[in-house]
Amino acid sequence: MNEFKNVDVKKIANIYFEGNVVSRNISLSDGSIKTLGVMLPGNYEFSTKKKEYMEILSGELELKLRDSKNWKTIKEGMSFNVPKNSSFKVEIKKLVNYCCSYLDK
Repeated sequence: MNEFKNVDVKKIANIYFEGNVVSRNISLSDGSIKTLGVMLPGNYEFSTKKKEYMEILSGELELKLRDSKNWKTIKEGMSFNVPKNSSFKVEIKKLVNYCCSYLDK
């Protein structure tokens, strides 16, 4: 799916890491929450409260989940899951456009 219909968008962007990661929250008609964002090249670490499903729409990154010893290459068209109450590290190789879904289960 390349677009969402019937959504509410928060006007104020979420800005992290001195502006190198920027996202916007959207609420879908079914009550689900997503963020659409961009990550510039660099190294970042994120924490999670809910389970997250990350879709990489463009770009390339290296991913290391908190409980993993290895880094994994994630490219355009790929996705990954992050457990709730966890963290993950990314090294952005090429500018990344992403969609993050927050899951209750």
